[in-house]
Amino acid sequence: MKLLITIDTEEDNWSRYRTIENPVENIERIEKLQTLFDRYGVKPTYLLSYPVATNPRSVAILNSIQVEGHCEIGSHCHPWNTPPFDEEINEQNSMLCNLPEELQYEKLKSLHEVICHNFGTPPVSFRAGRWGFNTEVARSLTRLGYRTESSVTPYCDWGEYRGPDFSTHDPQPFRFNPESLSPQAGGSLLQIPASIGFLQQNFQFCHRLSQQFETSFYNKMHIKGILRRLGLLNKVWLSPEHADAATMIKFAQRMMKKNYPCLNMTFHSTSLLAGLSPFVTTEQDEIRFLQRIERFLKFASAVGLESMTLAQYESCA
Repeated sequence: MKLLITIDTEEDNWSRYRTIENPVENIERIEKLQTLFDRYGVKPTYLLSYPVATNPRSVAILNSIQVEGHCEIGSHCHPWNTPPFDEEINEQNSMLCNLPEELQYEKLKSLHEVICHNFGTPPVSFRAGRWGFNTEVARSLTRLGYRTESSVTPYCDWGEYRGPDFSTHDPQPFRFNPESLSPQAGGSLLQIPASIGFLQQNFQFCHRLSQQFETSFYNKMHIKGILRRLGLLNKVWLSPEHADAATMIKFAQRMMKKNYPCLNMTFHSTSLLAGLSPFVTTEQDEIRFLQRIERFLKFASAVGLESMTLAQYESCA
């Protein structure tokens, strides 16, 4: 089994849709994070938003890691701060998939070209901001020469936020063509979903059961919470933002038993600096966040998981 760590490397503003004034102070914390990765022989994929890719200090920090061969640089498009700005800035349009296809392409091209210019190599891996991915985005990625995509969040429906529905997907990577998000042998893009599933054996059954308990009646009865505490229905994101180290390790063991070929841990660079994301609000949270990552990396090393970037995984998949 391979271990992928993919980081949405983005500006400090959380859920504030600004075309300008997007500071990137959190990127200073990446040097400390990368030291941790280097200790365990881990090569992450940093997926860069436009403010990060155009900030000289951020570029210097990340480029030094890339030049040493310790990471991959990919792209991560936030439509609200990626030119051209031809749309109204609002929640609907914060999802790249909701924009006209040609505007999607122009924004992706703008981000792609600035990464090429500032890092000296074209990015080939992508994740949409807010998971806003669809077939139109896939077509644009293909036009720009991308090979790897990682926006699918299994068993999640973002319809509440005017986004895509990935609830029928599981964590299995698959090749596909832009015309459909269904698996297709020989497809031009490799989808590597975020690792999301359940501690229980049957992911599909657990997902269907979880959906049945989404009604207001069951919510009032706190049925899902009861089942979770009893260890009967435990949905897990492989992310230090959503789970503690022990839970991530249990989930990884479940994925290994089910013979999934890889784990894709995800988180945001903003969680490296207290107060910038809803997951890390205090300095103690910040310390615990890195501790969760390190404890998981110790486990990964002990069981022999091989670290790869998105592009490296695609080249051998």
